[in-house]
Amino acid sequence: MLIAAAIFAVVAAAVAFYFFMLESLRWAEPETAAIFQLRGANASATAQLAYNLGFYNLFLAVGAGLGVVLLVAGNAVAGLTLMTFTTACMLLAAVVLVLSDRRLGRLSLVQGGPAALSLAFSLLGT
Repeated sequence: MLIAAAIFAVVAAAVAFYFFMLESLRWAEPETAAIFQLRGANASATAQLAYNLGFYNLFLAVGAGLGVVLLVAGNAVAGLTLMTFTTACMLLAAVVLVLSDRRLGRLSLVQGGPAALSLAFSLLGT
């Protein structure tokens, strides 16, 4: 179970890193506006907030990745703790996203799906 949890934590970290890139590096791009269903001036008006939010995603990605590294290196308690915390945060962020705007349900599933699977396998494996 912990191997599956680690695999999904890596996937969740990759997704969080992708969101970091969208929010912090590509927010003004039309493709990003389409993904987040932004219209017109909304992208420029929210750029500073998105930049900051992207770094939260980056930190969660690093945390999940570090948790996997610690788990593989033999420090199961620290690794599992870090993996569980970061994937729980990712899942909760996805829930907040869909609750804030139902139109973003698919995006929320992309953000929270791998994290939910990692969290479930982590909890089943303990």
